[in-house]
Amino acid sequence: MRADRPDPSGTSPAPAPGALSGIVVADFGRVLAGPYMTMLLADLGADVIKIERPGSGDDTRAWGPPFAGGEATYFLGVNRNKRSVSLDLTDPRDLAAARAIVDRADVLVENFRPGTMEKLGLGHEEVRATNPGLVYCSVTGFGTAEGARLPGYDLLVQAMGGLMSVTGEPDGPGTKTGVALVDVVTGLHAGMGVLAALRHRERTGEGQRVEVSLLGSLLSALTNQAAAHLGAGVVPRAMGNRHPSITPYEVFEAEDRPLVLAVGNDRQFRALCERIGLPELAGDARFATNAARVAHREELAAVLAGPLGTRTADDWFEELTAAGVPCGPINDLADAFGLADRLGLAPRVPESAAGPGQVANPIRLGTTPPSYRCPPPRLGEHTDAVLGAEGRTARTP
Repeated sequence: MRADRPDPSGTSPAPAPGALSGIVVADFGRVLAGPYMTMLLADLGADVIKIERPGSGDDTRAWGPPFAGGEATYFLGVNRNKRSVSLDLTDPRDLAAARAIVDRADVLVENFRPGTMEKLGLGHEEVRATNPGLVYCSVTGFGTAEGARLPGYDLLVQAMGGLMSVTGEPDGPGTKTGVALVDVVTGLHAGMGVLAALRHRERTGEGQRVEVSLLGSLLSALTNQAAAHLGAGVVPRAMGNRHPSITPYEVFEAEDRPLVLAVGNDRQFRALCERIGLPELAGDARFATNAARVAHREELAAVLAGPLGTRTADDWFEELTAAGVPCGPINDLADAFGLADRLGLAPRVPESAAGPGQVANPIRLGTTPPSYRCPPPRLGEHTDAVLGAEGRTARTP
């Protein structure tokens, strides 16, 4: 038992007046998309029961270094506010216990390969017979039709879904993002789907199935790049740190370190020109409008590079921000959290509330804010407490 754990009894986290208080989630999710989504639901008050295989549990329990207190920070980062129940779904007794949890749940979340839950007798059609109000959320990699045979790993979807083709330098190989962004976006889409289905159930009493795929979520998240392809027949390519439709919207070298400019309109461009001592640029026909600047982006970048290299990134940040020009240095994560602290965003969860190293839920609600009731659970930590109320006898030989 961790010394910082506020729930030494191993029972359910203390009730909180969250927006989702009273909602029970049977969480069969693993790795990132499902667990990230269910953690957000738990932060908002839902009782999330994480069902894990005995011995090893969620794959991310072993995904380290780094570790904190002997536990993988990857797992810790997406599993707070949950109860862990260890069940072997190939054992009939444990499977019956899992079914007992599902039968009283409001939401089920799973990201097994398509067909796995059906083989276990936990498919949507079977469980809805005894729990017709259940919101059943399935997260897949490539859908449940022809894509069912493909494994749903974030890197694979980034590659096959086109994200890597628009990320990185123009002449370099396809590059993945620095975080499993597709999993995160998919978790957000799944959470929105679950909340919509709960609202429908509130009106009608009927549950329904929610299906979200990594590939579908990525294609939606490609937004302007996808619209360029579908609407104009463009096949976008990697442009480094440049934007296909806006300029100057890229990285420049200040005197001491890189500086990002994100100029989104003509007014901002005029202000930039004035502050760097080249007001005449704003009237130059090559640069007077955004479309003209995009057409002459190389010429413009060469002109801007000179004056921007004469002062530090922090100097430019102060002066250009004051003039309404979006800009800033490239921060590492330590700098980024420091910035959020200074801006009053409270980006960290107090360690006494949810264990070490937790990023705060970014959702701010005036009446029912997110709460941090317990740290990520040890594997099987709540098995006896949960099954004592929900089917311990099902496991008795």
